[in-house]
Amino acid sequence: MNGFFCVNKEFNVSSAKVVWQIKKKFSITDKIGHMGTLDPYATGVLVVAVGKATRLFDEMLTKTKTYIADFEFGFETETLDMESDVIIKKSNIIPSKLEIEQTIKKMIGKSLQTAPSYSAKNINGKRAYQMAREGKDVNLKPHQIEIYDFKLLSQKNETTFQFEISCSGGTYIRSICRDLAYQLNTVATMTSLTRTKCGEFYLDLSKKIENLETVDLLPCDIPLKNLDSISLSKNEIKFLKDGKLLNIQKQDGKYKIYNENIIKGIANLKNNQLKMIVWLN
Repeated sequence: MNGFFCVNKEFNVSSAKVVWQIKKKFSITDKIGHMGTLDPYATGVLVVAVGKATRLFDEMLTKTKTYIADFEFGFETETLDMESDVIIKKSNIIPSKLEIEQTIKKMIGKSLQTAPSYSAKNINGKRAYQMAREGKDVNLKPHQIEIYDFKLLSQKNETTFQFEISCSGGTYIRSICRDLAYQLNTVATMTSLTRTKCGEFYLDLSKKIENLETVDLLPCDIPLKNLDSISLSKNEIKFLKDGKLLNIQKQDGKYKIYNENIIKGIANLKNNQLKMIVWLN
């Protein structure tokens, strides 16, 4: 079994549990894993790779992700979301829609972001959230992210606003909530989060665990739509499998490799020399 399940993850379920449920449901003995975690209190698109599709994790890291999120102004919890009811900061300042719209425009583009202390970031072999729960200092270095689009969708009540955010992989929406509030001289907490898009996987393509069937396993080339393709013969595929370089007259770059319309993997072409870098079949 090789391919992807596009899961509509439910509230208060960990990404690891979703993987376990799929493994048990389909009696999967091959490798299996999610391609980018969703926090337990978040819902929406969770991509689960099975078999050789797990080799595309690095490809998925670079994919654009889109979220619908609610930010409530006036308080900040220790986790920056509703997983914790411990409020560490409060403010009476509630920004206007105009103030928010002006500020989110400035946040579009590349920037450095510090992940939440309660996150799965690895610090010397230990998860940041484990250290935070033990009361230890969590010193996370800022990492570069990119926000491609940031829209204010609506004001849900006096203090809560709903947003749509498209961003690079590795971006924490909770941190965007925190940073937006700080720029508005107040504090806020993310009270709801739904991932609607993860690369080429969309919410309307996703299914809940109980509705998944084997026919819902999507092919390995789904996340590779942005790559051009090269079709090779069986002999040429064997040539590459032997670790040899194949002469191809095309522009340098990464390509999807097919044989008889079956995806074989990803290859890198440099100076007309083709080398396989990921085998999928």
